[in-house]
Amino acid sequence: MKICVATILSIALLLGNSVKLRASVTGPVSSDGDGPASQVCQQCCQGPAAIPGIPGLPGPVGQMGPYGQPGSKGDAGQQGHKGDVGPIGPMGERGAPGNTGSKGDDGIGLPGKIGPRGLPGFVGGTGETGVKGQKGEPGETPDDSNKRVAFTVVRTSHSDTSTSHVTRLPFQQAETLLPGTSFDLETGTFACSVPGTYVFTFTVLKYGNSGDLYIHLVKNDYKVISTYGVTSQRGQLSGSVVMVLQRGDTVYVTMYGRALSGSTEHNTSFSGFLLFSE
Repeated sequence: MKICVATILSIALLLGNSVKLRASVTGPVSSDGDGPASQVCQQCCQGPAAIPGIPGLPGPVGQMGPYGQPGSKGDAGQQGHKGDVGPIGPMGERGAPGNTGSKGDDGIGLPGKIGPRGLPGFVGGTGETGVKGQKGEPGETPDDSNKRVAFTVVRTSHSDTSTSHVTRLPFQQAETLLPGTSFDLETGTFACSVPGTYVFTFTVLKYGNSGDLYIHLVKNDYKVISTYGVTSQRGQLSGSVVMVLQRGDTVYVTMYGRALSGSTEHNTSFSGFLLFSE
């Protein structure tokens, strides 16, 4: 900074001296520009250009002027009006139903609370209450404790053949048939008239090389027990069972194949008896 100031001062001094020199050499000049004095002045004043002088120092900073008055506050803009609510748009089309979800696992729910007990109902209809009738006489209960049921039936024909498992085996003769026992020889069917526990047995002769033979003891169309004999087998096919019967139940023997017997040997038979009543 100091070097720049010195340089400026030097240039200013040189410019000042150059002005003084030019003023002394020029002197008074004739007003006629075409005279010899004018020509001489032009020759002597047209020397080489001098170096420009150093610029002067800047003047001191002036005092700060007064602050201006603050401008007036602008007017506030007016608030815009609230727009009206737009109309409700039209309802969109109903979407397609979604796929049915998979069935969840069965939940284990807790038992619900027991509801309050309801009020007792009214006796009779909406009309007047009728007069209560007199108590009837006690009915008579059939006494089956002293009843006895037993039967044994036999076949007297030589043979009988069936091609169906539901064919009932008939019998021709009753060896034992207590009073009150209901047995149909033609269909070979026993009908229960006294409810209780019964024992049933059967035996059927199977002759060799007469084909397969199936025997079933049936209660109300239900096969309780069965026995089977192959073609080459010869001998007795038998079985026994204990079961509870109700009044009206039926018991019989069915066969599929060929059953043998004789008029005197009685190789095929069916028996049953009441063990004890209910």
